[in-house]
Formats: sequence, C-alpha cells, structure tokens
Amino acid sequence: MEILTLPFTATKYEVGHLNTIASVSPLSVYKGLYAQEPYGFLYESLESTGKRGRYSFTGGKPFLVLKSRGNTIELIFGGEHFRVEANPLHFLRECVHAFQTYIPVRPFSGGAVGYVSYDAVRFFEQIPDQNPDPMPVPEFYFIFPEEVVVFDHLEKKMDIIVYREKNANEKARELFLKISNLPHMDSFPLSHPMDEGTEKFQSNMSKEAFYHMVKRAKEYILAGDIFQVVLSQRFTFPIFSPPLSVYEALRITNPSPYMYALNLDGLYIYGSSPEILVKVLDNTVTIRPLAGTRPRGHTPEEDLALEKELLEDEKERAEHLMLVDLARNDIGRVCTYGTVRATELFTVERYSKVMHITSTVQGRLSPAHDAFDCFAACFPAGTVSGAPKVRAMEIIDALEPHRRGIYAGAIGYFDYSGNMDTCIAIRTVVIQNRMGVIQAGAGIVADSTPEKEYQETLNKAKALFKAISLRGGGIL
Repeated sequence: MEILTLPFTATKYEVGHLNTIASVSPLSVYKGLYAQEPYGFLYESLESTGKRGRYSFTGGKPFLVLKSRGNTIELIFGGEHFRVEANPLHFLRECVHAFQTYIPVRPFSGGAVGYVSYDAVRFFEQIPDQNPDPMPVPEFYFIFPEEVVVFDHLEKKMDIIVYREKNANEKARELFLKISNLPHMDSFPLSHPMDEGTEKFQSNMSKEAFYHMVKRAKEYILAGDIFQVVLSQRFTFPIFSPPLSVYEALRITNPSPYMYALNLDGLYIYGSSPEILVKVLDNTVTIRPLAGTRPRGHTPEEDLALEKELLEDEKERAEHLMLVDLARNDIGRVCTYGTVRATELFTVERYSKVMHITSTVQGRLSPAHDAFDCFAACFPAGTVSGAPKVRAMEIIDALEPHRRGIYAGAIGYFDYSGNMDTCIAIRTVVIQNRMGVIQAGAGIVADSTPEKEYQETLNKAKALFKAISLRGGGIL
C-alpha cells in the first residue's frame, strides 16, 4: 500500500448553507459568476423529468487545485504551489478524505470536480504509450470548489453551499445576494455570431486511412485477439468566438443527461455525454453501457423504423450484450458477490442526431472498496475501448495515430460522503489556445464494414459540428 502524505495541512472548513427557491438557472449562475474565472464548472442536465435529469451543479473559486501528468502531481493550496510524486488517483483519494466534512444536501454538495483523461489508463493497466500528443493536457485535473450551487429541478429549489475557514454562513448569504441579482439566461439568443465559413474541421486521418485502420482491426478479430475494438478519428479546428459560446450552442443542438462546462486555467471542456461511466450513490454502483447506433429519422415513422432496424440487427445486439457482460465483470470486481445484475436491457434512447441501445447494470459496493476502487475497476468504459478491454486498448494504441487525451476519459466528481458520478467524455469539445478538438469513434466487430463505421463516427460528431458551426460556420 502506497503511503501518502499531503504537502500542506488540510483545513477543516465550516460549511455555510442556504436553501431557497431557484429564481435563476444553472447557466445563469455559471455564466454570471464562474465562467470568466480561472476555474469553474457547470454540470447540467437538460432532461428535467425523471431521476437522471433532476439535479444540476455549478461552482468555483477552488481552495485546492490538483493536476498531473505521469506520477508528477502539481497542487495549488492557500496560494502556494506544491509538487509531489505519487499515483494521482490514490493522491486524489487522500485529498478528498483530508477535507471530508458535513454534507448539507444530496447527491452532491462538495468534493473533487474535474476529469480523468483516457491516457490515465496506464495507471491501471500496462498499456503501451508510443503515440504523439498534439494537444498535451493533464491526465488528472480536479478542483475543490469553495462555492457550490445545487439545483433541484423537481422541487424548483437551489442550495447554496460555501466552504470557509470561518464565517461560512455569512459568505453563503453574500453568495445568495449575488445570485439574486443575476439575469436569467436559460433562454437566450446565441451571442457573438461570426461570418459563415470561419472554422474548418480537419481530421487526423484520411477516409482511406480510417478504412485501413478498420481492416487491420478486423484482422486482429479474426486472429482471435479481440471480439471488438472502438476506433476513433479526431477533428481539429481553430476557434475565434468566446469558448463558452460553444457550450451555449451545444446545449441547444444536443441536450443530454450529462452536460458539462469546465474552465481550468485556459483549458475549456464542453460536452453533452449521453453515457454514465460509473456512479456510486449510497453504495449502489450503476453502469449503463450504451452501444448500437442509428441516425435519427426525418419523420416519426422513419424514426420508429430505424429503431426497429437497430433492435433487430444481430451485430448490434451481440456487440451490446458483450459490453453488458463486460460491465458486469467490471463492477463485479468491487461489488458484494451475488448483488450484480442487469436491471434494464435493450432500451433505445434518442438524442438530437442519433439513437442508441442502452442497458443498466447495478451492484452493491463491497465494504472493502470505495468509489475510487470502483472507478479504477471500470475505467475506461468498454464502450469506448472494446473487449477484452486490455487487449483492445493495446490495439487502439497500435492503430490510432495520436494519444486520445480527454476523449473517452471521464468527467465527474468524487464527493466528501463517498459518492461518485462520472460520465464518459464523448460528444465533447476541448479548447486550448484557440484550437478545438472533437473526437468520435465506432465499435469494430468481425462483420463491420469500413464505410459504415466511418459514417458512424461522423453521425456521432454531427451535433458537435453543428454547435461549432453556429459559432462560426464549421465546414466538414
């Protein structure tokens, strides 16, 4: 067991808390208070009916910032900078434990907020690391916000939470007054319009190169190395509009259960992911594999016909069932024996441009494990890697031309009470130094055709292309 020591003295914070009517939207609070700060976040759900769409969260002004590449961890705490060498996930656990405190509301009211990049998988498995990294970003990046605002869309309430060494309730009241004076910005015209044709998307491979990559993957499948592998292409583009305008457009073009905006000292991450990576709430572990795709129909009748075609497609069903089994195996490593089961199978979920087959697998977290163990057991998702997972990731490293970065990693939080909620970083735009990146993949199996899989990557990226085009006329 790695023995970790924090390079600073963790402060036991007071918790200020106010519950009030939600007079403004989560976007209003984020845009008005945190989007222009060095650090801030918005976790928003635009499905306001049902449990998955009940809560949204925003906040900022972190008292602790943690980011890492390799084993080198950089910390900012109390205005001081520290550097340590350790496993980042283990160190993140120590930080969350060090600041554990009273939790005023559920499901989230404070903790570590941020992302884990796909390339962090090398902390969990022995995967080659031979590819160049055209947009180097931290592999772990988390903030511990001093201010958190929780929206309960069902009750139409908001909770204002402030973590301070002293006078926390007074600071919560001050934050309430700031929020009360914000304009409501849930419905608004898209700002900062630009001339058509300003932004162009450039793939990191030609269509022919993608076809060749699929053919190589099928050779691995026929040789018995793997059953399935997810291969992706990356699109880059210059961006001249304010970064947040991309999120403003994305929430219109592709509303999803997991909408997120993260501003991390010049690194901007905006996404509309449909898929949980893994979630722990009151020791119940949930994972929802999402695999099997069709475009949306132009009419209700065509949409239903495409759903029927999807559910009757033997390739799609076999691929999906394989990933359900992988999900069972992943959470089975950290759940009490006999508690893992599929609670939902072969449900079709619709989004703006595509529909997917999804299932739900749940289990009871073992007393010997915690949310961090659960994350390590499930990361990365089988739906963005393949099966068997480790061999599929080795093949991804061999076939894809670049490191994946944030794509196919995780966005979410680890809270002070032991809960965790993470989604897969897909349908995501990453912006740094006025350059944007979009990445999309397709699951390759024995009877895949290169043309169809290439088109699937485009179908998945279309909502993002549209969002960028609204900001500046992106051209494919």
